[in-house]
Amino acid sequence: MSVARREVKTWLMLIALALLIFTLARPQFGTKVDTRKRQGIEAIIAMDISNSMLAEDVTPSRLDKSKMLVSSIVDKMVDDKIGLIVFAGEAYTQLPITSDYVSAKMFLETINPSMITTQGTDIKEAISLAMKSFTSNQDVSKAIFIITDGEDNEGGSVEMAKAAADKGIKVYVLGVGSPQGAPIPVAGSSRYMLDNNGNVVVSKLNEQMCREIAAAGQGAYIYVDNSSSAQSKLSEYVDKLAKNGIESTAYSEYDEQFQAVALLALFMLILDVLIIERKNPLFKGIKLFRK
Repeated sequence: MSVARREVKTWLMLIALALLIFTLARPQFGTKVDTRKRQGIEAIIAMDISNSMLAEDVTPSRLDKSKMLVSSIVDKMVDDKIGLIVFAGEAYTQLPITSDYVSAKMFLETINPSMITTQGTDIKEAISLAMKSFTSNQDVSKAIFIITDGEDNEGGSVEMAKAAADKGIKVYVLGVGSPQGAPIPVAGSSRYMLDNNGNVVVSKLNEQMCREIAAAGQGAYIYVDNSSSAQSKLSEYVDKLAKNGIESTAYSEYDEQFQAVALLALFMLILDVLIIERKNPLFKGIKLFRK
């Protein structure tokens, strides 16, 4: 076999091998903007974490029951966005509005009354902060879900709920506890909180306040007890919220090219096979390679 013929076969094999390796890397070229419509709502959960939420007139406690309700909301979310706010005498953002449900449940588990040293129940501040926590998207339904025992110590919550409704943000209130009330356990002990006179403090659910806030916010009031009725009503109200389109834009890779490279590698292998060691007598008049 001529030297030239041998060199051509070697190069064909090397090129085919390189192309096969390139094929395994799955080459892609170009990007495109992928814009799609999603259906969902934006919900801000404002959770009361004042000491009164430790009362156990709702099993296992008002606060733990609240966490269970929020967790169930998150479990049913698909294309919605959720944010978490905690409040007592002050209000803080626990989780900015997001569609990361794993993080939402993780932050939910860490909520406890010790997060806020200023005690009390400032529902007005919680609503005000929630109103500022939504995205700027005007085409999506927005709602604030306040979970509290209704002991509003600061006032102004009804007016703030009305201000939210005027901006198209519905305010729902979930009242946790019992109107008869229950003592407030002292964390880490078997004792109960006492007032300045040494009497046991009894925390009672203020349903009247909860109803007034929900009415002003054009939402609804949901009573939370030991049954599952609150969960059913909550799911019902969430489903009724208008689910307008949320436009989502993302840059994505596209147009994979490995098929073309694989075909080229196959072509090289076929050429290598066709170039035999000895010249075919039928093509003796054609001289491509010199001896």
